[in-house]
Amino acid sequence: MRLKVAVAGLGVIAQTVHLPLLERRGDLFEVVALCDLSESLTARMADRYGVAGRYTDVTEMLDAGGFDAVIVLTSGSHGRVVVDALKRGYAVLCEKPLAYTRAEAAEIAELEDPERPRLMVGYMKQYDPAVQRAAGRPADVRAIQVTVLHPSDSSQLAFARLPAPPADVPAEVIGRLRTGEDELIRAAIGDAPPQARGLYMTILNSICHDLSLLRLLAGGAADVDHVTTWPGPGGRSVEMAGPLRAGGRYAIHWHYLEDYPAYRETVAVHHATGTFEVVFPTPYLLGASTLLTDVSAEGSLAFGDVTPSFERELAAFHAMVTSGVPPLTGVPGALEDIVTAQQAVTRLLALDGLTPGGEARAEKAPDGA
Repeated sequence: MRLKVAVAGLGVIAQTVHLPLLERRGDLFEVVALCDLSESLTARMADRYGVAGRYTDVTEMLDAGGFDAVIVLTSGSHGRVVVDALKRGYAVLCEKPLAYTRAEAAEIAELEDPERPRLMVGYMKQYDPAVQRAAGRPADVRAIQVTVLHPSDSSQLAFARLPAPPADVPAEVIGRLRTGEDELIRAAIGDAPPQARGLYMTILNSICHDLSLLRLLAGGAADVDHVTTWPGPGGRSVEMAGPLRAGGRYAIHWHYLEDYPAYRETVAVHHATGTFEVVFPTPYLLGASTLLTDVSAEGSLAFGDVTPSFERELAAFHAMVTSGVPPLTGVPGALEDIVTAQQAVTRLLALDGLTPGGEARAEKAPDGA
């Protein structure tokens, strides 16, 4: 079955990844509608991919219909768009983060049927061939160590030669979006200081990928019992750690290094009989190989695969819609990431004798707080 899909949000990830892959997988998908706040960008992308449905208002697009599923690539929290799409009966593939608050996730959960899921959250690294090769192996996990070296987006995207961002989105529209985003963040963690707010957004926008891998490889993060963040040349760093549900511990080191030569993410799983180490390249470069090194008593084995994890994710979305195959991450996993981010903010504020507001206040206080 070939799914008719609509795409909401035509920014960098749509231009460099999703639209090219949807075109490549024309055996599975037909793009029939595009939507972006920028009329000029919508027109340019629609012309490029031969799409007739062109919108600058996502509600208008959802009401017009004519498609089976929606791929949500807009910026910020996606909670409202996802709710509106599910209420109208569409299946949804939503880029991370699903939402900024637990309340948004709860509203979405009420619209889902566990027996026939309609929502996939886009943690594409869970579908990476190297990760899939490591996942599911019986292992007494001792520790998972993650290091992310994150250069500027502009340096990662230089190869794509994207045009300048459109300038035709009205200022009042941008202002309303920023106000709405600020209200959601305050609902989540209260009027937190910039350092805590920055930590929250870093987890929901980037570190969430690593949390999704912890779920797949070791049941997920059970708690956050250590977190710190500090400035440095070119950007900030985050360090967070805690227990894993499957036993052992995790430690995540995330560094924004504006002038670092290339994105690099390393996930090392140390278990009773060896180590799985997965090294990810920049996610924007389709065809770049993720490398798995499997070290055991028998020696070391390297494995690489250039099948884009985003493409495998799209195929899994098609299988969810057409055959009911559950996604690797739905509402429960996305909610878990929100809770973990709120736990991290609570721990960070406790270092200065502070307590969070909003939903995070309901989280149990860290030991010693």
